[in-house]
Amino acid sequence: MTIPVHFNRVPDDEPKRLERAVAELLTAAGFRPAPGSHVLVKPNLVAPQRVHLSCTHPAVVRAACVFLLDCGARVAVGDSPAFGTARVVARICGLTRTLSDLPVRLTNFTRPRPVPLSFGGSIGVASQALEADILLNMPRLKVHNQTGLSCAVKNTFGCVAGSRKALAHQLHGERGNRFPSLILDVMAALPPLFHLVDGITAMHRAGPIGGDPFPLGLLAAAGQAVALDTAVAVLTGMPPELAPLWREALARGMPGSRPEDVVYPLLSPADFDATGFIFPAALSPVAFRPWRFVTGRVKSLLARFH
Repeated sequence: MTIPVHFNRVPDDEPKRLERAVAELLTAAGFRPAPGSHVLVKPNLVAPQRVHLSCTHPAVVRAACVFLLDCGARVAVGDSPAFGTARVVARICGLTRTLSDLPVRLTNFTRPRPVPLSFGGSIGVASQALEADILLNMPRLKVHNQTGLSCAVKNTFGCVAGSRKALAHQLHGERGNRFPSLILDVMAALPPLFHLVDGITAMHRAGPIGGDPFPLGLLAAAGQAVALDTAVAVLTGMPPELAPLWREALARGMPGSRPEDVVYPLLSPADFDATGFIFPAALSPVAFRPWRFVTGRVKSLLARFH
């Protein structure tokens, strides 16, 4: 079984060019929600720091929203940042202004609903995500100091409501494969997913906030997150030892986890130059040190009033 991943080259974030490119890419990938369907757009609004690079670019989010509205969908945009709220980060990164003329609702992820985990217990996932008809997952392509890569699979972890994400780091971060397993469990509990990756200017060297820009010129779309991440890992030359989510997907035998599972109807990884794209030399522990956990929760509370 092969899974298509659609790559397109987009040189910059010019709004009108992006609207055309996103519409063409999503149409080619077969994504067109039915009129009247409730689509939740889930960008990466990770934190109110270095928003120009750490968050999904507002122009890419707008282009996707324009496409969805043209399809007749009812559109909301939401996330659960590591620090602050979606509305705070959206305002700081310019997303609120960019969407201001569109009939699109910005929402904070709240009202957690327990989702069972494969190794026991549960985690609170935002009802806003679980109740959508379709979720358009829109990560920013970045390296990640704890998971190697932050792309389609990792971005679904943002559907976990509020401080439960930080608590999951503490409870499961150093217990074998529990943390990558948890993320795949969360993704499996979500409504039908489609994925659109903003890799026009990616982040390398470090992440998810403190890295450097890497001009890749990539937009990528797929109906299957694991296949999309596999394709991006191949494109960027991601070392397998820095890929706990990839390893867990392979261990589960998930479709799209092997490079030979993926086909490229448009451009392929060889059509992009990732020379000089740098991953962290080694992964940091997933569980935060106690002082960092406490200060992180304080920073998150303060960011709500930014």
